[in-house]
Amino acid sequence: MGKIILELDVMMTKKHVSLNELADKVGISNVNLSKIKNNKVTAIRFSTLQGICEALDCEPGDILKIDRSDGVEE
Repeated sequence: MGKIILELDVMMTKKHVSLNELADKVGISNVNLSKIKNNKVTAIRFSTLQGICEALDCEPGDILKIDRSDGVEE
C-alpha cells in the first residue's frame, strides 16, 4: 500500500515563500508548518490545507502526492 507525501517544500521553493512568511499567512506556528513541510505529520486539517493553498495560490493536488511503491526492490 502506498502513502501520501506532502511536497510543500517543492511548492514553497517554486513560489519563493519562506517558512516564516507562509506560517504568518496561514496563521499557524513555524514549528507546526515545519512538521508539515518535512512530512512529520499523520494528519492535516482541511482549514490548514486550504490556508496553505490560498497563500501559495495552488491546489491541494500540487502538494499532496501518493507514493505507490511498496518499499520492495525488484
